[in-house]
Formats: sequence, C-alpha cells, structure tokens
Amino acid sequence: MYRVPGNRDFRFGAVEVGIRADRINKLVFAVLRADHHRSSGHYLVRCLTPGAAFLSTGCDGIYSTLSPAGPAAGAIAPLWWGMLAGGAAILVLVCALLALAFRPRGAVRDTSVRRWIVGGGLIFPTAILAVLLAYGLVVGERLLPREDPRTIRVVAEASRWQWTFAQPGNAGMIRTPGVLHIPAGRPVDVELRTLDVIHAFWVPRLAGKLDAIPGHRNVLRIEAGQPGMYYGLCAEYCGIGHAGHGFRVIAHDAAGWASFQAGGE
Repeated sequence: MYRVPGNRDFRFGAVEVGIRADRINKLVFAVLRADHHRSSGHYLVRCLTPGAAFLSTGCDGIYSTLSPAGPAAGAIAPLWWGMLAGGAAILVLVCALLALAFRPRGAVRDTSVRRWIVGGGLIFPTAILAVLLAYGLVVGERLLPREDPRTIRVVAEASRWQWTFAQPGNAGMIRTPGVLHIPAGRPVDVELRTLDVIHAFWVPRLAGKLDAIPGHRNVLRIEAGQPGMYYGLCAEYCGIGHAGHGFRVIAHDAAGWASFQAGGE
C-alpha cells in the first residue's frame, strides 16, 4: 500500500507502507528518542529529527534504488552501498584530521601531523576512490547491452510531459501512452527519443537512468526479474510539468505477455 501526498507528486511524497519501511522508521525514531532522553541539551539531534525521518522513507518505496528487481539494478545497488561505505570512511578520517588541527600546539609532534596529513588526507582517500572507480567501471561494463536472441526492442518517445511507448505486436505496432509493457525475465532494449527538450528515462528498481537527447538515439537495457508493476519517471528537469512526467512499467508473465502481443492489455 502507498501513501500519496496531497499534491500527487509521487517523486518525493509516495511512501511504501510495508514491513521494511515500518522497521526503518521505527529504528530511526527509537534512536532519536533515546538520544533525546539522555540529554536535553542535544539541540542538534532535535533539529535533525525531521530530516532523518524524511530520509528514512527513501530507503523503501516505489522509486527505491535499494530494492532492486532486475539484474541491472541488482548490480547498481552494491555499488551504491560501496560508495556510501567509502564516503563514510573518508568522512571519519577528515573529521579526525579536523580534530587534530584543533589540538593545542605542541601536543602532537610535527612528524606525526605530517603522517596524518599525507597518509590520511592523501593516500587513504586516493586508495578508496581508486577502488570505487575500478568497481564502477566493472559495473558499467556489465550494464552494456549484449547480444541476446531473447532481447526485444521498444521505442520510448518523450515529450512535455508524457512518455509514449511503441513496440511490435502480432497485428502491427502497439503504442501505449504512459505505460511500458515488457515480458518478465527477458532483456528489453529501450530506444530513447525526444520530441522537444532533454528528458531522462529512469526506472530505479530495474536499471540506471539514461538521457533522451534531441537528434540522438540512446539505448538502455532493462529487465524485470519477476512479473509486477514498476514505476519510472523523468529524471531531468524539463519544465513546469516535470513533477508529473512519470510512467508505469508492467512486467508480464508468459501468458500475460502473449495476451498483450495479441492486442490485449
């Protein structure tokens, strides 16, 4: 079940009310309440409470990149966690260097300070970033479209502010505005086109995002591991109607896909 905001903007307001979302919210509020009761002077914690509650909703939901439902999204999610861990490690080290800078003069030897700065401020971040870069390149290579006889091709045409999808059916081309139909368990190459400005095609639970650029055709491969409904959006600001520039992806099982190809919905 989803809680929809009053302004109908699903990008920031739709929250999946499920077991995992409830657990995340309860954990955040429990930690913040415990810290609040320990000390009434923690003004910073009280200020961050609303923001932490809001950010916790992004860990689950219809647009969550942390809930992958396809091979591409499944490869991207570990990269996200790796970047988070690497960034956190660098942040901790930078905070340690900052604390070292405020220590009284003479409390630390100059040679020790130089080692901290060179080792912690240069070598360690460089090593972390190099590992993340190498991992990102490997993941990016995996996401490239490969030759596969099972692949189907769909044309996604973006305009302000609607997506229209076209693909071959048994009786000719099938055009579906706002809804992309795909077979579950099969790779789908989405050819991106735009009729006006730059848009970006993104289904967070299935794959990364790719721009639709005027005069150029980009191809993004997506795949849904299981039948179901997934949600996509335009991830590039394209004007006043950008907030509502979304679409749905329906992944069919074998019987449902055959029915759609025959002209059904």
